[in-house]
Amino acid sequence: MKKATFRFHAELNRLFPERRREQDFPYTFERDLTIKHGAESLGVPHTEIGVVLVNGSPAGLSDLLQDGDRVDVYPHEPSAGGLDAARFVVDVNLGKLATYLRMLGFDVAYLLDADDDTLARIAQQEDRILLTRDRGLLKRKMVEKGYCVVIDRPAAQVRDVLDHFHLAGQARPFQRCLSCNGLLEPVSRDEVVDRLPTDTRRYFNEFWLCHSCGKIYWKGSHYERMRRFVRRVLND
Repeated sequence: MKKATFRFHAELNRLFPERRREQDFPYTFERDLTIKHGAESLGVPHTEIGVVLVNGSPAGLSDLLQDGDRVDVYPHEPSAGGLDAARFVVDVNLGKLATYLRMLGFDVAYLLDADDDTLARIAQQEDRILLTRDRGLLKRKMVEKGYCVVIDRPAAQVRDVLDHFHLAGQARPFQRCLSCNGLLEPVSRDEVVDRLPTDTRRYFNEFWLCHSCGKIYWKGSHYERMRRFVRRVLND
C-alpha cells in the first residue's frame, strides 16, 4: 500500500468542515493514480485547483502520485474578466442565485429541466462557468470551469460568487430579463400599452422589453426592492 499526504490551502478549505480545515490529509492507494484523482477523492474538484506542488516542486494534475509524496494544493484564482468573460450556467438547485446574477447584469444560463449531462455540455460548448453545489458534477472531465457553492443563503451566495470572480465592479444591474436571460431594451409606452395592466398604464411611462421572451418591465414597487437589494449586495 502506498501513501501520500495532501494539504489544501486558502480558499479550498471552505470545501471542508471547520474541524478538517488547514490539516494534512493522509491518502492511501495501490495502483497508479493521478494527483487529480487523489484531490478529487478527498473532495476537491479539479475546477477549483490552481497551483500544485509535489514535495515543493510544481506539478500537474495529470502527474502520477508516488509513494511518500507531499502534495500542496492551492486554489484557482480567476482573473477579473468583466461581463463578457463572466458567463455562467447554474445548476437547478440554485435558482435564486441565477436570478440575482441576472439582476446584476450577468449572462446566466438556467434551465429548470437540465440534468447533469446537459449542464456539463452547456458549460463546455458555450464556454460557461458552472455554478453548482454538486461536487461530483464539477469532477466531470468535460467541465473545465466551475465553482462549488457551499453557502446556503442565496443573498450570501451571490456575494460569494462576486467576490470569488472579482466581479463586484463589473455589475450592470437591470439589463437582463430575470425570466429568460435576454437583454432588455427601452421601448415607448405606445409600443406596449395594449399589454399593460390598467394601473400600470395610468401611473408609469418608462418601459423595457425583453425581445427574447417579450416580457415587459417598469419601475414599480418591485423595482425599489430590487434596487435596495443590489445596493446592499454591491456595498457588502
